[in-house]
Amino acid sequence: MGGVCSRKRSQLVEEDDDSLQTPTRFSKTSSLKWLLLTLPHSSSDVSRKGPGKGPGRCPTLMELCVAKVCKDISKYSTFSMLPTDLSQQIFDELVDSNCLTDESLETFRDCALHDIYLGEYPGVKDAWMEVVASQRQSLLSVDISCSDVTDRGLNFLSDCSNMQSLSCNYCEHVSEHGLGVLSGFSNLTSLSFKRSDGVTAEGMSVFANLVNLVNLDLERCLKIHGGLVHMKGLRKLESLNMRYCNYITDSDIKYLSDLTNLKELQLSSCRITDLGISYLTGLSKLTHLNLESCPVTAACLEAISGLASLMLLNLNRCGIYDEGCESFEDLKKLKVLNLGFNHITDACLVHLKGLINLESLNLDSCKIGDEGLLHLKGLVLLTSLELSDTAIGSNGLRHLSDLRNLHSINLSFTLVTDTGMKKISTLNSLKSVNLDNRLITDVGLAALIVLLG
Repeated sequence: MGGVCSRKRSQLVEEDDDSLQTPTRFSKTSSLKWLLLTLPHSSSDVSRKGPGKGPGRCPTLMELCVAKVCKDISKYSTFSMLPTDLSQQIFDELVDSNCLTDESLETFRDCALHDIYLGEYPGVKDAWMEVVASQRQSLLSVDISCSDVTDRGLNFLSDCSNMQSLSCNYCEHVSEHGLGVLSGFSNLTSLSFKRSDGVTAEGMSVFANLVNLVNLDLERCLKIHGGLVHMKGLRKLESLNMRYCNYITDSDIKYLSDLTNLKELQLSSCRITDLGISYLTGLSKLTHLNLESCPVTAACLEAISGLASLMLLNLNRCGIYDEGCESFEDLKKLKVLNLGFNHITDACLVHLKGLINLESLNLDSCKIGDEGLLHLKGLVLLTSLELSDTAIGSNGLRHLSDLRNLHSINLSFTLVTDTGMKKISTLNSLKSVNLDNRLITDVGLAALIVLLG
């Protein structure tokens, strides 16, 4: 209970409820009195829960109080004098139970809430933003994703200068003019504007002020080509998502070259070539790089091989051939490698045999056969192996006998037969086997029964 009464903001105003006879003002001690007065009169008002969140556990005093207040929410006109942590829990419970309405939202005006998460919540509009903004300097985090908020509503947040996190994903009514409010959020560390036509090259000029930004998500923002110049000073940025920003080109990527704290970079389905990748060579802290469906070739691997911290590399559906794949040998820390739907053959796999930290390898629809699997036998940390739509047959599976940590393998549309099932039946750690394959009969499946034990 110490946390509940940690602040002296503890007044509750009620409407038309004489049964509780609540005093107008409380001290820290009498705030506890109010909590007890709100308790349900019968245990049926609050279902019992088990340890953690399961069934069977007796609810805590705080849970009982919050549940009772939410049940009787129409009786209250304001929570502005309650301790912030208590009003925050009441607010969160109303949102989680889908019970927050225009009327009940008003009770949280001037409550100094820290976090307002209304992502995908129905009915969020500009009028709601007045109450959201009334939290002023206390407000640290806001999520209004998938809402009907417009530029006008977003501008209400201009006095909330301590904001650290803002998510406006899929907000179709926010334009580049609405982005202007961001210029006052110098403390912002996380910003997400997925699929927003309002994020344009010109509108991104406000990003230059966000010098403390650590995470930036611009996925599916199609109008940002030419705007990355405004990001070149964001030296604290660690995660940048520009997946499906289809018009991003090499000329944009050069402005990322000095963002040396970047650890995660998502660029799938952008118009980036080998030239663009060459601008990333100085990003020594990069651990995750996603280039899926980018028009790069194996020539980009020379630049990528210098990223010594890289642990995840996605080259799915790129134009990768065997030539140049020797650069994979330098990526000693790789744990996840996706080479699906490329033109590589067994000759490429020889360069993977030294990647002993690999845990997941995707070779879906590559031109590999049985002999290629010989080069994977030493990758004993592998837990997931994707081999669908390859020329792998039963004989090749013998090379996998030492992969004792393998949990998942996909052999759909391969040349594997019943004989191959016997070869993988010794892999006791297997939990998932995809066998969408006409060559495997009940006899082969019977060989896998041992894995069910």
